[in-house]
Amino acid sequence: MTTTLITNIGSLVTNDPALGEGPLGLVEDAAVVIEGDRIAWVGEAAKAPSADAAFDAQGRAVIPGFVDSHSHLVFAGDRTAEFNARMSGRSYSAGGIRTTVAATRAASDAELEANLVRHLDEARRQGTTTFETKSGYGLTVADEARALRIAAAHTEEVTYLGAHIVSPDYAEDPAAYVDLVTGEMLQACAPYARWVDVFCEKGAFDGDQARAILTAGAAAGLIPRVHANQLSYGPGVQLAVELGAASADHCTHLTDADVDALAQAADTTVATLLPGAEFSTRARWPDARRLLDAGATVALSTDCNPGSSYTSSMPFCIALAVRDMRMTPDEAVWAATAGGARALRRTDIGVLAAGARADLALLDAPSHVHLAYRPGVPLVSAVWQRGVRAA
Repeated sequence: MTTTLITNIGSLVTNDPALGEGPLGLVEDAAVVIEGDRIAWVGEAAKAPSADAAFDAQGRAVIPGFVDSHSHLVFAGDRTAEFNARMSGRSYSAGGIRTTVAATRAASDAELEANLVRHLDEARRQGTTTFETKSGYGLTVADEARALRIAAAHTEEVTYLGAHIVSPDYAEDPAAYVDLVTGEMLQACAPYARWVDVFCEKGAFDGDQARAILTAGAAAGLIPRVHANQLSYGPGVQLAVELGAASADHCTHLTDADVDALAQAADTTVATLLPGAEFSTRARWPDARRLLDAGATVALSTDCNPGSSYTSSMPFCIALAVRDMRMTPDEAVWAATAGGARALRRTDIGVLAAGARADLALLDAPSHVHLAYRPGVPLVSAVWQRGVRAA
């Protein structure tokens, strides 16, 4: 099996404290050996073993590939007019999703897949090597199943989100739609998915409906995750913790009891923060500092979607988290790599250590801190995904 030595790394983020300094496991003057799709060796460049091929990092920083644990990439159309109106003073509500539902239903499979691939390539060029994505823009049995089938051809982290909003077809009978989501639709979608999600929010699904949907999904073998407390205070976070969900996502409006619950469940339920949504809706920022100080596990993700967060850039979200959510650069980089891996309950990604998947990004900078220090600058100069140079 061919081996590749990446050497002369100025600063290497391993996310393994056993390998280097602090929680990021920083190693200076470092090297990494890739064998096949795995990391074979990590350490000081002067001690690196020989390899079949070599790549000179020229003193630049290397980090684990970003793990984007929350996105909505199977869709058609865009919502430029909605964004423009919102930036002109209109507030955001969950109802705009219906616009994307109509466009997605009208699109062909080929159009949906081409759009998905375009966004994946865009994200990869910015250092993302693992992504989760959801259904939720079809809201019929056939459209939800095809969204998941298309997504599953490109990632193992696929989420069934038939409970994004109540389908327009069931506007007068939400209970019947919940029955569909927990019955025929779930049966059609479960074979393609690993996760089940629900938008627990005013204008979407209340606590009782969300519980029924997540419980049914779990009974079908899917692991819960929850859109929780984005637009208002509500039961989403408490429900996520109670049901052992892998993540509670958004976490914008939290009571002290919500923060305590996430802290106590730090080993089980990750608080995934999505600053692109707050940026794009001019909403209140999640308080990452409050969660971190309480002991919660925090991840960062893009929430890439055509309505409320149309960005695929994890570096941009890191910069927002540092500037507006009171995270340190170290915390934000960890949250965008190892934190995302925790939210997906993965130990083989988000870390650069022997045996981990060889997903890494080379920065055109001497330190990972530049991701926040130089916002908007395309710092990712090379990406390896499963050991292959991908960008």
